[in-house]
Order: sequence, then C-alpha cells, then structure tokens
Amino acid sequence: MARKKKIEYHSYYEGHLRYMACKVCGRYQNVGEEAIGVKCSRCVNFSVPLEETKSYKPTGRPAGWHWMNEFVDKDGNVFHKGKEQPKLKGTLKPTKVKPSKKRKNKRRTREQMLVARHKEKKVALKKAVKKQQDFLDHNINKG
Repeated sequence: MARKKKIEYHSYYEGHLRYMACKVCGRYQNVGEEAIGVKCSRCVNFSVPLEETKSYKPTGRPAGWHWMNEFVDKDGNVFHKGKEQPKLKGTLKPTKVKPSKKRKNKRRTREQMLVARHKEKKVALKKAVKKQQDFLDHNINKG
C-alpha cells in the first residue's frame, strides 16, 4: 500500500513558539511541534450543535401542592405530602385552591425616592426664604 503524504498547513515560528493556520478559517493558533493541522476553538464551536434549553412545563397543580397534607388533582390522583396514593385514586373530590393574596410593594422606586427628596429640599428652601424675609421685615422673634 502506498503511504499517504502528510499535508502540513501554513505555519511559522515566533521565538520558540510555533503558530499554525486553522484548516477552516485561517486564523493562527499556538501549536506543538508534532502538529500537522489545527482547527481553532471558534470553528469547533460552530461545528457543535447548540443544546436546547429546558423550558418550564406547567403541571396544572398549584404552587406548594407537594407540601399539602392531602392534595387531589383534577384527574382524581390523590397525594399525601407529595407522594401519590394510587389506591385512593378517584375516591375524593379535587382540592379547591384559593388564590394567594397579592402583597403591596413596600419598596419605593428610584423615581419615588428622588421626588420625595426634592419635596424635602423644597420645603427647607421655603423655610429659609421665609426666615430671610422675616429678617428683612424686622420680624426676627416671630419666625
């Protein structure tokens, strides 16, 4: 059998480091002495398919159902503390879930804080102007 001829891609030395051109895009990469070809990390990333992200799929059960002492879903499945009880399936009515109360947001937004600070400064300025006006009108003890 005939021996295959080694094809070496373009390379050069810079000091004691060897650089070689990527087979796909031509970008230079730092390589070892025995390398005859290189594929850069960018080209490898393009060749590997992206993983699909896992998306949330709702079960139709309310939040915290697995902490309830007894929960029966709309299909009639019975759960005690999150563990399914197949013997009790269809024997109980589905659990009625009360919607949680929405709490008021106690935190102020940045804009609300700035408006409040502006009002405080405005009140202080009005007080200072009033004091100066009283001084000019010789009403020093009344202010």
